[in-house]
Amino acid sequence: MKRLFKPLTGEKSPLPILWIVATLTLCGIFTLASVPIVEAQGREQDSRQYTSVMQNVFDFIQRHYVEEVDAKTIFEGAMQGMFNALGDPYSNFLPESEMTDLNDTTQGNFGGVGLYISKPLGERDDGKPPYVEVASPIEDTPGWRAGINPGDYVIEVNGEPTDVLSLDEVVSRLRGPVGEKVTLLIRRGDTLEFPITLTRAVIEVPTTKSAMINDIGYLKLLTFTPNTVNRAQEAINEFKTKNYKAVILDLRNNYGGLLNSAVGVSSLFLDGGVVVTTKSRIPSENVVFNTRGRNAVPLNIPMVVLINRGSASASEIVAGALKDRGRAYLVGEKSFGKGSVQQVYPLDKAGFKITTARYYTPSDVNIDKIGIPPDLEVKFPEFTEEDTVKLNELIKSNKIPSFVVENPQAGSAQVDDFVSSLSREYKLDASLLKRLVRNEQSRTVIAPVYDLEYDVQLQEAVKILQNGSYRSLMGTTKTLKVLQDEALKDDVPLAS
Repeated sequence: MKRLFKPLTGEKSPLPILWIVATLTLCGIFTLASVPIVEAQGREQDSRQYTSVMQNVFDFIQRHYVEEVDAKTIFEGAMQGMFNALGDPYSNFLPESEMTDLNDTTQGNFGGVGLYISKPLGERDDGKPPYVEVASPIEDTPGWRAGINPGDYVIEVNGEPTDVLSLDEVVSRLRGPVGEKVTLLIRRGDTLEFPITLTRAVIEVPTTKSAMINDIGYLKLLTFTPNTVNRAQEAINEFKTKNYKAVILDLRNNYGGLLNSAVGVSSLFLDGGVVVTTKSRIPSENVVFNTRGRNAVPLNIPMVVLINRGSASASEIVAGALKDRGRAYLVGEKSFGKGSVQQVYPLDKAGFKITTARYYTPSDVNIDKIGIPPDLEVKFPEFTEEDTVKLNELIKSNKIPSFVVENPQAGSAQVDDFVSSLSREYKLDASLLKRLVRNEQSRTVIAPVYDLEYDVQLQEAVKILQNGSYRSLMGTTKTLKVLQDEALKDDVPLAS
């Protein structure tokens, strides 16, 4: 590339003159470069001109910025800027670490030790170092078989203290080639520390949990991966051996995943027909996705679907299909409202994700930024502003964690007594306090598949399936298209 301007020679000039010359020269460069863009006719010519300018600026920064800059840093910044300019939260540049995480999810497995971990962003409230904490071991993985428990702290990974590493850095050290060893220093409680050496294995991304609630098959989908359909089919097969009479499909807090997986899951409950349609800017790329194979669950089996504000994307495809096709009764809260489809493209070890289409439910409704309303809204009790102040006082007191540590085997009666004392002291609702205690207990043990005692939405789903009201309630449901038309007629939001 030619030099953009020659250095001044001869007698020394006053410094202000150098600034003026440099400024005028730079203005000339960018003015000349922008002239063809302004004059260009047609999108392709504009694109070529902008690309040329970007290349010139990229080269200029590398040559003339006051400090040496790594080309990768400039490249990643430019990529992030391009995707930010779209104003689409679902289209973005994926650095290497994010691309790796996404590949793990979409492929359904990775080499690792099988631990869900978390790490505070700053110093912990108790002043202790911000070590990595084990949220939960994944069943039948090296970490689980070694006896690592929820609530344990990972103090070191291969001799490196985790308090000075980011969460991504810790994850990158735990994951890696299958068969290699990783040594962890575990802290349990305040004083017990011990090393554990684990051998990395193939870890399948957890995607389902299932159990029986009396004669009801309960199936919770955590995400949609290549393994989800098979795992869901296995759960249904288990329900059949136990003579299930109804199904609850729990899609709460399921952020989505693979479109094909959502179509496959829907096919387990529908007898033919449309699941979802995707529509892009290019009409020839529009696709209608129909069910695949025969349904695994007979149509005469009653079905309730649980959704909430955390149900998004692929979860909404399934919920929308089952609602529009009159197959299930929806209970819970309005879903998130992500009605777009993204494709992922690799760029060496990095990549990018871009929205290429929007999806439409069987009744031809796009729920983007709207969400899917449940047929029956059931909400958990919420904190008032006054409750929040009192809750902050309770959290700072550390009474709930202390109770759980001191009473690891606490039964319902002991928990009720403790909650009653807290309720009197802090004037907080007992049901809210019970949930806080249960959440804290779940940090130190593997959480149960469901918690019927405290889960009011699940309670309502079970009640509908057991009290004989399901058939009459299904007769009152409406497709999303009917709800949309009614909302337009009444000039109110589809899901308020």
